[in-house]
Amino acid sequence: MSQTNAVITGIGAYTPEYRLTNDELSRMVDTNDEWIMTRVGIKERRIQKDEKAASDMGVEAVRDLVRKTGLNLDEVDLLVCTTVTGDAPVPSTAAIICGKLDMHKALAFDINGACSGFLYGLDLVSQYIKAGSKKKIILVSTEKMSSIVDYTDRTTCVLFGDAATAVLVEPTSENVGVMDADLHADGFGREWLKVPAGGSAMPASHETVEGHKHFIYQEGKQVFRYAVTYMADATVEVMKRNNLTAADVAWLVPHQANLRIISATAERMELPADKVMINIERYGNTTSATIPLCLYEWEKQLKKGDNLILAAFGAGFTWGTMYIKWGY
Repeated sequence: MSQTNAVITGIGAYTPEYRLTNDELSRMVDTNDEWIMTRVGIKERRIQKDEKAASDMGVEAVRDLVRKTGLNLDEVDLLVCTTVTGDAPVPSTAAIICGKLDMHKALAFDINGACSGFLYGLDLVSQYIKAGSKKKIILVSTEKMSSIVDYTDRTTCVLFGDAATAVLVEPTSENVGVMDADLHADGFGREWLKVPAGGSAMPASHETVEGHKHFIYQEGKQVFRYAVTYMADATVEVMKRNNLTAADVAWLVPHQANLRIISATAERMELPADKVMINIERYGNTTSATIPLCLYEWEKQLKKGDNLILAAFGAGFTWGTMYIKWGY
C-alpha cells in the first residue's frame, strides 16, 4: 500500500500596484538608496495604499489560485491563514476570508509564526493530509505590513512590504511533496522583534498610541546575528539527515528579510547563487508571504521532482527549514 504524502498542486498571489521606492523613502526619513541596498538589498516594496485589509489581499490571492487551477472552493476542507497583520484580534482572518469567498464548508483558523509562518502552516496542513482527514487545503499567507510600520522609524520602514499568496495542498501517492521539516521556536528573541502593544500584556490606550507602541520594533543587530546562525544551521541539518548535497538541491527558497542573511545561508549549504531564489530587491520583507511569493514567481522554472530547501527565521524567535520535492 502506497503512503499518502502532501504536495503543493497550485499557487496564486496578489501584490499591490503601488511601489514605494528607496528614493521616496529618503524624502520621508533620514536614509538613502545606497544605505538600504548595502545593508538589506531592497530597492522597492509594494504597499497597499487603500483600505484593503489583510483578508482582502488574501481573497485576491485565492481568486488567482482558482483562476489558475480551476479549483472548486466548495471542495475545500480547510483554509489556514498565516499572518501577523490580521484584520482584528477576533474573528480569525481565515474565517473572514471564507466569508468573503462564500465558503461555508471549510474548517478555518490562523497561525502566527511570524516570518516562519508559511513553513509552520505547510507542515501543519501536511499532517492533515497524511492523516487522511482533509483532501483539499488552501494555505493563505497574507501580510499588510504597512499597517504596523512606523514611517518615521528609518530602521524598520525600509524593510517591509505587503503581499498575499494562496497555496493548494492535496494528497499524493507519488514520491513528491513535503519530505521533511525541522522547525523551532524558543522565545529567546521576543524583546528584539515585536509589536509591543495591542495584546493582553499591553492593551491599547492613549499612552500606547501616542508612544508608537502599535508599530513593529526591531533591534536589527541582534536579530541579524541569530538569523544567520539559526537559519543556516537548520538547512544544514535537514540536508544531512536526507543525504542531500548541494548538487542535489535545485533551489534554496529563503525568507526574504536581508540579502546578507540569504547569502550566508547559501554559503553554508555550498550552494551557488544561481540556485537561490531572491526577489527581496522588488518586494522587501513580506513576512510569512516571502517564501510562497518566490515559489509563485519561479513556478514556470520548477520541474516535477526538483529538490527545494525552504528556510525561514522570524520574530520570537521562530525558525526552520523544510525539504520538499516539487510536484508538478
